[in-house]
Formats: sequence, C-alpha cells, structure tokens
Amino acid sequence: MHTIKNIYIYGRKPILEALQQRPEEIEKIFIKNSIQPSSISEITDLISENLIPISKVPQIKIENLVGRVNDQGFVALLSIVKYTDLYEWFETLDQSNNPAVLLLDRIEDPHNLGAILRTAAAAGISAVLVSGQGQAPVNATVFKTSAGTAGRIPIIRVHDSNQAIKDLTAAGFEVVALAGNAEKTIWEKEFTKPIAFLIGSEGSGIDKNVLKKCNDTINLPMVNDVESLNASVSAALVSYEWKRRQLKLG
Repeated sequence: MHTIKNIYIYGRKPILEALQQRPEEIEKIFIKNSIQPSSISEITDLISENLIPISKVPQIKIENLVGRVNDQGFVALLSIVKYTDLYEWFETLDQSNNPAVLLLDRIEDPHNLGAILRTAAAAGISAVLVSGQGQAPVNATVFKTSAGTAGRIPIIRVHDSNQAIKDLTAAGFEVVALAGNAEKTIWEKEFTKPIAFLIGSEGSGIDKNVLKKCNDTINLPMVNDVESLNASVSAALVSYEWKRRQLKLG
C-alpha cells in the first residue's frame, strides 16, 4: 500500500501566496511564537477568513516539521483531502431521505478522527463537519487510520460548533448531542428528519454553551459502571443505529 506522508510548505511568501490562491489546500499553519501579530496581520486575516487552524510554536517545533531551512517562522501543513464548502453542500443535498451528518466538537486524537471518517463512509453518513479550532488535522495519520476512506464523503470545515449548529438548524437539520447525562437514550430517539449527531471531545466532552444550542440530547445506555466510550466508538454506534432505522423504513 502506498504510504501517505504529511506535506509541508514553509516561508512567509509561499504561505501568503497559498492563502491567497488556494486556501482550501491548507490544513494548519504553524507560526513561530516570537513573531509579533501586528507584523503579520495580512497572513492572520487570511487564516481567520478561511477557518484555518493556527498554532504558535517555538522554533524547535518548526525545525522538527521541516528541518533547518529558511522557514522565516512559518510552516503550513497541506491537506490530504479537499474540504467541501458547507453552503455549496447544502445546495446539492437531497433531504428527502432524511440524511445524517456527524458534527465533531474538538476531536483531538487523529486516530479517532480517522476511525470516525471510516465509519461515516461505511454507514452512509452524508458528511462530516470538523471545527477549524481545537480539532485534529486531517493528516497522514488520519488518512492511514481511515484506511483511505477519508476522501470518500464530504469533509466540511466550520469555524466552530456554535456556528455549525446555527447553520445546520437553518438548513432543516435536527442537531442531537451525544451526552452521558442525557435523559433520553438513543433507542428512544426518533429519526424523522435530517439529523446531525454532535460528538464531543475525548477529554472534556461537549462544551456546556454548545450543548445548550442543540435541539436534543441522547445517551448510549451503559452498565457495569462504565461512564463513557471512545469518541470513535460512540460515533460508530450512532451512525449504525441511524443506518439500521433507515434500512427498516426502506
């Protein structure tokens, strides 16, 4: 099997040109932490405009990524997959069969993200939405863990979960959060309209302010004092329960 490797570009001018001409190809940007923000406002404005994650790091981190080169304090990780624009995707989506999407809230482990993408593709999930902040990049590890399925369904980068919930709700989706303290179980939930399952961070779960904006919350019933499941396992269970209901209705 061909090995997928992370691809980086470096230097202020090459990264500025990439931001201006092909921002959808940039996964994440690393900037040396000693660089003053006021001196790079043109770059940071484009980063913000295109929802690209940014990390301010020491020089040693930059050298670990690209070696000792004339990096000028800038390194960009290029995307392995091409992101889909949310609003363009809405225009092409057929909602007649009540599609489902996964909205990922700060999934930090690339292995979890890769496993989620693989499950989503296998279960027929229509798209996976990932936050531009606090989210694992779709890098070589994600692609390998997904077994090459990462590009088979739309991956949509959103600014944050709050805005995504607002956009999904306006487009007719019911946003349902997977929360351990929810009163309703997944077995009791009816899937009668387009649905977005919100999956939270491995460590901190779903932010309370984000949770308040969801239309509903559900839990996965557990016994033997098990408090929670891995994020990718939770995503797999809700995806296939949705799939089972779809097949039953069909």
